[in-house]
Order: sequence, then structure tokens, then C-alpha cells
Amino acid sequence: MSDGRSVLVVDDDAAMREMVVSLLDDQGIHARAASSADDAIERLTEFDCDVVLSDIRMPGRTGIELLGQIRELRPDTPVVLMTAFGSIDSAVEAMHAGAFDYVTKPFQRDALLLTLERAFERRALEEENRRLRRAVDQTSSFGELIGNSPSMREIFALIRKIASNRSSVLISGESGTGKEVVARTIHFSGARAARAFVPINCTAIPEGLLESELFGHVRGAFTGAHVSKRGLFEQANGGTLFLDEIGDMGLGLQGKLLRVLQDREIRPVGGNTSVKVDVRIIAATNRDLREEIEQGRFRRDLFYRLNVIPIEIPPLRERPDDVPILAQAFLRRHAEGRAVRFTPAAIERLQRCRWEGNARELENLIERALALVDGPEIGPEDLPIEGLAAAVAESSEDPNRLLDDALARHLTLAELSDLYIDRVLAHTHGNKVHAARILGINRRTLYRRGERKGAAEDEEEETT
Repeated sequence: MSDGRSVLVVDDDAAMREMVVSLLDDQGIHARAASSADDAIERLTEFDCDVVLSDIRMPGRTGIELLGQIRELRPDTPVVLMTAFGSIDSAVEAMHAGAFDYVTKPFQRDALLLTLERAFERRALEEENRRLRRAVDQTSSFGELIGNSPSMREIFALIRKIASNRSSVLISGESGTGKEVVARTIHFSGARAARAFVPINCTAIPEGLLESELFGHVRGAFTGAHVSKRGLFEQANGGTLFLDEIGDMGLGLQGKLLRVLQDREIRPVGGNTSVKVDVRIIAATNRDLREEIEQGRFRRDLFYRLNVIPIEIPPLRERPDDVPILAQAFLRRHAEGRAVRFTPAAIERLQRCRWEGNARELENLIERALALVDGPEIGPEDLPIEGLAAAVAESSEDPNRLLDDALARHLTLAELSDLYIDRVLAHTHGNKVHAARILGINRRTLYRRGERKGAAEDEEEETT
């Protein structure tokens, strides 16, 4: 057992108290003694012990009565009861009353130490969960947004600065990083919180209908337009319109959106008059819009209109410090009142995973774990491991072995660099902005490398 653990030993038998205290001291466990239940309560006011080890049968109040008072005063402190062999019924009663465990007198040294070890682990687990709950309470008070990593704290600070102005915001990040949660937090933290927050996914609606959804239409504007309809811009008037997956919007509609951002007015499909609107635009994308501009798929002028305030959300695998408090928040969301907690080993395993699906993948896994687990704890063995074990193994791959392999193949530094860059690009699904951040280089360097590589491949094809 490790140092720093403490036990309050409660027994009216002085010889027994001294023997147990001496045994614990020999194990490096800080132990104090109390001769009665009343003495124990008094000592607990000054001694913040990890575990209480108490006899059941004592003059005055019994150990079970002491247990009840400790559960009221210090519910996170495990209580282990000692009982004579002939009083097992009392021990069973104590377990029903909330005791952590019991040992029978005369007890074996190793049996007592093992029971206390388990009690220490329980106390540590309770403390960890309490810390996580405090962290969740502190961070989730800022809208629905949760995170304690430096990058998330920077996002929190930026949101506080921009929440009440009307400037357009462009949120970028991989799928599942919580772009809509950031958008909602901006809206509900600012001066427009009392007005509508209207989200629309630009991918989910066919382009032919998206214009009507955004700007509305008049009766008879097209087949099936039997009545006039207000668009989402009018519905969001005074509030916020969230355009998710803006990178998937067609070029034609991009031009009309640009006109609205410039003139602050819309014209319904088939209409002859314009309508003034006061709408804050927050857009989001998982694409690299600068690359989309280079490829001619996104308007440069619209990008600069949207990108007044850029917010980039890092993927979850780059902020493992956020995994425990996110996991705790998702556990509370889906536990439906059940008293379930993570073991430290489970939290450690979650932090080692890559989370290609980001927070959304983490939440889905925890929801599945809750559906499968029967007891009060979720351990690493309770986590659905399909697709998880490979991620854990990949994240812990030995870099020395990889370098030894490169050395055995006599790779040049340039060849090794190319292999690593290709692997990072594959990891980011070709997103050069994210790849450049991981590599610590300018994204223009990646663009130039791609151009050189393409030219070299073309030249090789010509020679063959």
C-alpha cells in the first residue's frame, strides 16, 4: 500500500486498537484510534481519514449507529466494520445499512489489508468522480459547452468577447466536434438570446429547395407553392441563423447569400419586393474552405464575409484532458438517475483512444456502455471495444520500433519525411489545415508539396 492513506480505528478494546494501529503504521498507513462512537465523531471533525474501521459491538452507541451518522456527515467515507465470528447477522445488517465491507475477528492480517485496500480504492474513485462533477458544473455553466483544455478555454474566452456583437462567425472543425453547440453558446450568451436561434444543415436539403427554405417564397412561385411561406431568414429576424455545412452550398446560392450579407435584405423566391432582416450569421464547415476556394468550389468574397470571426475546434484526440469531463457529462445525461460511475482504469482507457468521431463517438460509446452494464461501475471491460482496441493500440504504438524499421529499410530523411506527411494527411482525411497544424508547418508548404508531387507523377507517367 502507498503512503498518504489514513484510517480511523474505533474499538472499545484498548489492546485491539493498539494492535490494529501498529499493524497499519507498519504498512505506511496513517492511523488514529477512538474508543467509542462518540469519540470517533469528535475525532472526525479534525481528522480527514480515508476509511473508518470500527467494531460493531461497543458500549453506548454501536458500530451500526456510528455508520449511520458517518453516512450523514461524510457519505463518501467508506466504513469497514469488525465483528466477532458469531455475530455475522449483525455484519449483514450493517451491509444493508451502507457499510463498505466487514471483517470477522479474529481476522487475518492479509484479509484486513486487502479489505482496506479496496476501501481506499473506493474512496479515491469517489474523490475522482466528485472532482469531475465539479469540473463539469464549472464548464457546463457556460451554455452547453464542456471542456477544460487550453484550446477550449481559449474558445470560451473568445465567445465571451463576441457573443453580443453582430459580426459573422465561421466555425471549422471535424464532424462530431460540437460546432452547433458552439454556435448555440454564442447565441444564448449574447444580446440576441431572447430571440430565435434557427439552424439549417445545408447538406440535408436539396439545392433546389434550399433557396426557398432560406428566403421563403410567394404563392405560385413554383409548382406546389400553393401558399406563401416565410423563409428561415425571416424566422431568425432579430436572432441568429446557423448555416451548418456551408461548404456544401452550391455556387449559385452562395452568390445570393453574399447579396443578403451585403444588403441585409432578402427577396422571397418569385417575389418582387425585398424584406429587411436583422440576422446574425454563424456558419460551420468540416471542409477546408481555403482549399475549396482554390478548387473553384467556394466563393472567395463570401468566405471573407463569413470569416469575420473564425473559430476552429480541435479534434478530441488533440485534447485528451477534455475526455474525462466530457465522459462524465455524457454519463450524467444518459444514466437516467442511475448511480453509475467510471473506474479510474476506464477513464484512462477512454483518454488513450483516438476518437475519430470526436465527442459524438464518445457519447455513443458511453450510451451503449450504460445499456450493457449491470453494476454501479463502468470499467474498461464494460466499454464496447469494437473499433476501440485498434485505436488504443495505434495510439500507444512504440515510436522506437517505427524508427528501427525505417533504419532497417535505409530510408533517407526525405523519404521518412514524405512517409510521415502522407500518414498525417491520411489521418486528417486530406484536410491540409489540420495536417499542417499537426506537422507544425505552413499549409502553403503542403499545397506546394502536392503540386510538386503531382508534377513528378505526371512526368513519370510520360516516361513510361
